[in-house]
Amino acid sequence: MGKVIFVVLDGLNLAASRHMGFMEHLAETGVAQKCTVRAELPTLSRPLYEVLLTGVPVFEHEVFSNSICRLSKEQHVFSLARAAGRTTAAAAYYWMSELYNRAPFAPADRFQLDVDRPIQHGIFYFEDSYPDSHLFCDAEFLRLAYRPDFLLVHSMNVDDAGHKYGGDSAEYAAAAAKADGILAHVIKDWLADGYAVVVTADHGMNASRFHNGTSDEERLVPLYIAGVPVAGEDAACMQQLAVAPLLCELLGVPKSSKMLRQGPFTIRES
Repeated sequence: MGKVIFVVLDGLNLAASRHMGFMEHLAETGVAQKCTVRAELPTLSRPLYEVLLTGVPVFEHEVFSNSICRLSKEQHVFSLARAAGRTTAAAAYYWMSELYNRAPFAPADRFQLDVDRPIQHGIFYFEDSYPDSHLFCDAEFLRLAYRPDFLLVHSMNVDDAGHKYGGDSAEYAAAAAKADGILAHVIKDWLADGYAVVVTADHGMNASRFHNGTSDEERLVPLYIAGVPVAGEDAACMQQLAVAPLLCELLGVPKSSKMLRQGPFTIRES
């Protein structure tokens, strides 16, 4: 049975990964495997959170837009991990709480420590500008205090910069570089603690400061896997529907009946 830290850098498009020197270093030296993911449609956050964590297409999971506020009706990585007796945690934007713990979100929901919920140990924020430096501190507290088998770390700063300045702006590039710098400080500790680390995004960002369409700037995002031997093609284009079953495979928990059976990567014996 494995342990996984799943990092979602909201709004990070594939082009922005050229500003992530540390993550690209891991891929270049073989410490991590990198591929390209094509996001499902619509390229909106809440529908794609559900894709990433259930492996179910938008029309089927029925979270069609960001304005739909309700719990997921699907089996998801948190619920599957809990059913297998694994521990879960999340440092994440409040929409993750509304999808997987309770909805609607209330101020008292910022800290959720309830072993009977799908996300047993949660710290949730509700401002898109909540600093990544604080978010990753929240995640480290959860990792060290509760030793979760599955930890979601969900950052909004890249998306926030994209909405304010555009996906081709210096500010957007700087937000990606800052997230990369934080990952450079924590990933070695995560790997030493026995975690596989998966880093990706829900969608990208266009130059017009939004996302909802079909352009490569909005749909193509990077995915990095570190801490586990995998076989696969660099730069291969992976379905976003394959992310949830990949997480289940890395955790060693059964996939849901709706998840893809076969992904682009094969987990090798180390």
